[in-house]
Amino acid sequence: MNEASNHTAFFRGLRQTFGVTLILLFLCGLLFPVLLTGISAAVFPEQAGGSLVYADGRAVGSKYVGQEFTKPYFMKGRPSAYHYNTYYEDAAGTQYYHDGSPFAGVASGSNNYAPSNPALVQRVRADVEKFLASNPDVKREDIPTDLMTASGSGLDPHISPASAAIQLPAIAEASGLSQETLKQIVEDNTQGKLLGIFGEETVNVLGVNLDIAQAMGLTSTENN
Repeated sequence: MNEASNHTAFFRGLRQTFGVTLILLFLCGLLFPVLLTGISAAVFPEQAGGSLVYADGRAVGSKYVGQEFTKPYFMKGRPSAYHYNTYYEDAAGTQYYHDGSPFAGVASGSNNYAPSNPALVQRVRADVEKFLASNPDVKREDIPTDLMTASGSGLDPHISPASAAIQLPAIAEASGLSQETLKQIVEDNTQGKLLGIFGEETVNVLGVNLDIAQAMGLTSTENN
């Protein structure tokens, strides 16, 4: 009798545990995420959709994910260990970055090099020389730090106003646009400090380049 009672109690407890698990799984694993996603889509439709940016009727990126730009008339962003996941593919199907190194797959992050790491020193030196070659009027000591340092995510879409301003002479020469026009484009894509006191002013590189493309006639409609 006692053994039968013990078995009954065991299965009753097991059934209750299983039932509670299913209920919590439904509430926390399905109902709550669906409800939260629905509210987010209703209250913040743009952000919930990825803060996409459109040009000529198609999505060309996100406001908050950087891209790698190689054309001389486009503004350059910060270095990225994963080249902002921009890669090319040859006829044989081999995928590679713009610099010829193998594509490592879609990823984010940084190399986490120590300041004394020779690989970091080599990378910075190479980036400095490349930048100076593209911006011959700039002195080495005037290059803003953020143009030579990668962000933690490797996908940072912003640079400092100083980093944007120092590129304008070379962009003006390559694009045929006046520096006054370019300065206005940078100003239109500059975000101020949060509440006027937190953080720093930043320039959205994708926004700048889309406006440059429009001013050059490379896109036919206003970007949004």
